[in-house]
Amino acid sequence: MDNPEDSNVASTMGFSGFGKKARTFDLEAMFEQTRRTAVERSRKTFESREKEEEESKQKTSPTCHTAASGSGLRRERQKPESSDSDDSSDNELIGPPAPGSGSHAPDDEMIGPPLPPGYKDSDEDDEEDDGDDDNPIKRIPDSHEITLQHGTKTVSALGLDPSGARLVTGGYDYDVRFWDFAGMDASLQAFRSHQPCECHQIKSLQYSITGDVILVVAGNSQAKVLDRDGFPVMECVKGDQYIVDMANTKGHTAMLNGGCWHPKIKEEFLTCSNDGTVRTWDVSNEKKHKSIFKPRSAQGKRVIPTCATYSRDGKLIAAGCQDGTIQIWDRNMSVHTKFHCRQAHAPGTDTSCVTFSYGGNVIATRGGDDTLKTWDMRNFKKPVHAATGLPNFFPMTDCCFSPDDKLLITGISVKKGEGNGKLFFFDLVDFKKTYEISVTDASVVRCLWHPKLNQIMVGTGNGLAKVYYDPVKSQRGAKLCVVKTNRKARQAETLTQDYIITPHALPMFREPRQRSTRKQLEKDRLDPMKSHKPEPPVAGPGRGGRVGTHGGTLSSFIVKNIALDKTDDSNPREAILRHAKDAADNPYWVAPAYSTTQPEAVFAEVDSEEDEPDNEPEWKKRKI
Repeated sequence: MDNPEDSNVASTMGFSGFGKKARTFDLEAMFEQTRRTAVERSRKTFESREKEEEESKQKTSPTCHTAASGSGLRRERQKPESSDSDDSSDNELIGPPAPGSGSHAPDDEMIGPPLPPGYKDSDEDDEEDDGDDDNPIKRIPDSHEITLQHGTKTVSALGLDPSGARLVTGGYDYDVRFWDFAGMDASLQAFRSHQPCECHQIKSLQYSITGDVILVVAGNSQAKVLDRDGFPVMECVKGDQYIVDMANTKGHTAMLNGGCWHPKIKEEFLTCSNDGTVRTWDVSNEKKHKSIFKPRSAQGKRVIPTCATYSRDGKLIAAGCQDGTIQIWDRNMSVHTKFHCRQAHAPGTDTSCVTFSYGGNVIATRGGDDTLKTWDMRNFKKPVHAATGLPNFFPMTDCCFSPDDKLLITGISVKKGEGNGKLFFFDLVDFKKTYEISVTDASVVRCLWHPKLNQIMVGTGNGLAKVYYDPVKSQRGAKLCVVKTNRKARQAETLTQDYIITPHALPMFREPRQRSTRKQLEKDRLDPMKSHKPEPPVAGPGRGGRVGTHGGTLSSFIVKNIALDKTDDSNPREAILRHAKDAADNPYWVAPAYSTTQPEAVFAEVDSEEDEPDNEPEWKKRKI
C-alpha cells in the first residue's frame, strides 16, 4: 500500500508518482538492438535493389515481368497484416539515394523560390559579356542624362568622390558647388555653394582617395584643402617672390595651373604653378612644401608646367610644359627626369592634360595645338597614336580613359554660335573615332568617367554639368535622384508679392503703449535724472568755470580770445612811445629793479664845445 505520507506530499507538491521507484535503462542493450535493426534494414535494402535490377533486365519479356509481378503480389498477400508497418519501415532508404535511381528531380525542374524578374542565367550573361567585349561602344552609358545648373560661366573643374555619392563643380564664376546624389530630388539643386578662393577662377577640384577632403586649385598661388562639407582644412603657404631659386622658397610664388592627390598616400598632393615648379605637399604641414621638381628646357632654362599628375601606382610624377615637352620624374628623385619627350606638342602651346591609363603603361596628353596623343612608357620617344583637328580653347580641357582601358574620351571647344560641343570616343587599338555625343551649344571642357558608377560627367562652357548614365549598366549616382519627386515648397516660400510685411507691423514686435501719460509723467518727476533741467548755454566769455559756447575746452576759449583778436597796431613805434611818459613818471617795472645793482654812470668831462675838434664825423654830432 502506498504510504499516506507520500500521498500527502504528492498532493502538496502538485505531481503524482511521488515516492515510486525510478525506471532504469540498460544502455548497452539499447545500442545492441539499434545495431541489429540497422544491419537488418541494410540487408533488406540491398535485396530490394537486386530485385529492381532483375526486373529491369526482364523488361524485354513482358510475360516474365507479369509472372514476376504476380508472384510478388501473391507473396505480399501471404504476409500477415501485423507485419505491414515493419515492411513499410524496412523499405525506406537510409542515407543519400542510390546512383542511377529515379528519386532525384529532373534537370528542368526548379528547386527553391521562383527567380526574380529580369534574371538571366550565367551562361547568357557570359554570352552577352563576350558580345560587349567585342564592341566597347555598347559599354558607353549614354542612354539617359541629367543636367545640373552650376551657373552661367564655364565649368572648369569637376570632382567625384571615390564612392560616387557626391559631385563637386567649380567654374569661372569663382563658385564651388556641392551636389549630393542621395540627398537631391528631381529639382537637382546643390546643397551648398560658396567661394573658397574669393575672386580667383577655379582650376581643379579633386577628392582624396578616402573621400574625406577636397583639393581646390584656383588662380592664386595658394592651394586649399576643404572637407566634405566645404569648410577649410588647410591652406598652402605663399613663397617669397623675391628669391631667384625657387627651391629656397616655401611655396608657390605665381598662379597655380593644376593639382591632384596621390593615389596611394591620402595625405599627399601635388601642385604646379607659373613659377616653373611642381611641388608636393602634406596636409599635416602647411608651412612648407614636401619636395620640389623644376622642369627645364633643352638649354637648361626654366619652363612653366601647365598640368601635372601622379601615375596610378604613385611612383612617377608627369608634367606637361609650356614648351611642348612632357617630363616625368621618379617621385623620390627630384633632380633628373626619368622620361623625357622634347617635342610632344607644339612649342608655346599649353598642354592642358596629361593622364595615365588604369594599366599604367599608356599616357594620354591633350595639347593646346588641337591634338590628342597616346604614349607608351616602354617607348617614350614618339607617340603611339595621334588625333588632330580637336579644337582646344581652354587651359584645362582634359581627357580620360574608360574603366576597361579600351576607349579614350575628350571634349572639343567651339566658338559661340558655331555649332555644338561634342564628346569624342577613340578606340585605343586603332585610335579611330568610334563614337561621339553632342552635349550642348558650348565648348566641352571637363569630362570624367567614374569606374564605380559607370557614369560620365561633363562640364561645359555655358555653366552646365551633365551626367550621362544607363539604367542597366550604371550604378547609383544619378539614378538615385531622378526617381525622387520634388519636395513641397515651404509655407514661407509660397507667400505672394502682394503682401509687404514689416517687422514692426507685427503684434509681437510692437512696443507696449502707455494707456495713461499722467502716471508716467509723475514717475519721471520723481526721477532726479529725468526731471533735471539742462543748463542753458553760456553767453559771453563764460562763468563759474564754464567756457563759452564757441568751445567746450579751455584751449578753444583761448584761441577765440587771443588768436582771433583783431587789434590794429599798425605802427609799432607809436605803440611803444605811447607808454613812454608813464614809464618816465613812474619808473616801477625797470628802474627800481636794478636800483641796488646799477653802477654809477661816469661820463667824460668836456670844457667847452668850442675846444672840440671840428673833424668829427657827422653821425657823432647827432644826438640820439
